[in-house]
Amino acid sequence: MGAYILRRLLLIIPTLIGIMVVNFALTQFVPGGPVEQVLANLQGEGDVFETITGGQADAGSTNAADNGAYQSEYAGARGLPPEFIADLERQFGLDKPPLERFLTMMWNYMRFDFGESYFKSEGVLDLVWDKLPVSISLGLWATLISYLVSIPLGIRKAVKDGSKFDTWTSGIIIAAYAIPSFLFAIMLLVLFAGGSYWQIFPLRGLTSPDWDQMSLLGKIGDYFWHITLPVLASVISSFATLTLLTKNSFLDEIRKQYVVTAKAKGLPESRVLYGHVFRNAMMIVIAGFPGLFLGVFFGGSVIIETLFSLDGLGRLGYEAALARDYPVIFGTLFFFGLIGLLIGILSDLMYVFVDPRIDFERRDT
Repeated sequence: MGAYILRRLLLIIPTLIGIMVVNFALTQFVPGGPVEQVLANLQGEGDVFETITGGQADAGSTNAADNGAYQSEYAGARGLPPEFIADLERQFGLDKPPLERFLTMMWNYMRFDFGESYFKSEGVLDLVWDKLPVSISLGLWATLISYLVSIPLGIRKAVKDGSKFDTWTSGIIIAAYAIPSFLFAIMLLVLFAGGSYWQIFPLRGLTSPDWDQMSLLGKIGDYFWHITLPVLASVISSFATLTLLTKNSFLDEIRKQYVVTAKAKGLPESRVLYGHVFRNAMMIVIAGFPGLFLGVFFGGSVIIETLFSLDGLGRLGYEAALARDYPVIFGTLFFFGLIGLLIGILSDLMYVFVDPRIDFERRDT
């Protein structure tokens, strides 16, 4: 097992490099950049994409001819001296060739030096650690609720396979799976956050402004009061997959010979189900816990955090992409990629933990 883990850990390096190469290459062809963002802000245009398409120039600008080469690349640079733009490029490190910039970036990342945000004047690692608790809260609670609801429901559906209960619950969870998370989140806001009907839950944030002055029980209650709607919006689509996976896994085990033998010996159905079937059937479900958490953690975080005004990693990445804040974009990408690859290894180890008979070691035949 040790050799298998070592191989997987070593494979992380080329995989991460491949992820970073593809995304770094894509940014070289995407219009806009940090320089364009600064120029758009200086000229009060507000939207960098207007400068990319060559928005309205100042007819009275006398420096347009002097900016020749720079205007072809930075359409919003009219009226600004070339020296100023060249200085901006040096500050952002864009005056160097792409290959040199990529190699320097990867060398720094291998030492976990993610640099500093272009526009927030704060280290990328500090930004990630500051936003991480919000995203972990959403991912962890959404995953736990999914398991607490889907596993008992899946077992019940397996026992009642083909019944009206099985049919109706399948229809409900499949319908819920078909609802996009952002649409369900908007519906929750409209219904329960003062949109048009009831003002039951807060509209934004994870805590109230006076959270520091609350008692311990008050803080706990306030936290769950704020996180209820975002978590519900996050789990809506995860029930179907996990419930049907649990049901099918139990059905496969129930039909095996050892279950028939146990029932023939007169053992109660509950003992057969939870004493014999449960461990074998739950192997694939429990082993998939890290992957499900990762999917909830990354999958809907951008939309949910934006709609509920939660300051988490998803929103950080979204804002960085809009602002072309390359250190934050690539730093979070490297960080998320590393976590995803480690979670993949953890998922394999979970299989071995649940069923020691599984062995990933390579053997000669």
